[in-house]
Amino acid sequence: MRHLPIEGLDKLGLNRYEAVIIASQHARLLNSKRLAALERMEENPEIEIDSRKITMVALNDLLRGEIKFTRSDSM
Repeated sequence: MRHLPIEGLDKLGLNRYEAVIIASQHARLLNSKRLAALERMEENPEIEIDSRKITMVALNDLLRGEIKFTRSDSM
């Protein structure tokens, strides 16, 4: 299992718990896109499906700053 550098969360201004919530929401979006691609694969078998774990992709996207999020002060 690969280790993710959580020091990058400090640069984003997030703590671990906020990062998990944001990454899980992004992982759900990625999973729905993957499921839609799998359905289209029946019609067109040449569609490429990413075989990486969705949770790792979501966390890496978050650490690279590719996910847009807003912070709610109501928590």
